[in-house]
Amino acid sequence: MARERVKRSKIKRKGGAINGKTLVGWKEGAAYGWCMAMWGGVCWVLGIIFAILGIAADAANGTLGLESASWFLLAIAMFVASIPCYLGWAVGVYVDIKEAKK
Repeated sequence: MARERVKRSKIKRKGGAINGKTLVGWKEGAAYGWCMAMWGGVCWVLGIIFAILGIAADAANGTLGLESASWFLLAIAMFVASIPCYLGWAVGVYVDIKEAKK
């Protein structure tokens, strides 16, 4: 409980709102946009790698650790996992643009 109180008081001093809509201020949230884009890129590249492994496993009529359908499912999962990351990046860019216009 004591740690939560300390964290909440620090957030209030930084401009974030505990009782408002966000836990972190807009400026701090926009600064993490690059991190979201990086993880989106990692998920996207993993999806491409898994799709290539699925195609190779299907062409070889064998398994490369998993069946080809499993590699394709992993690729789809990685592509879907990259969507929220890129959305987080887009929100960060949007917030930066709004801040620049002010």
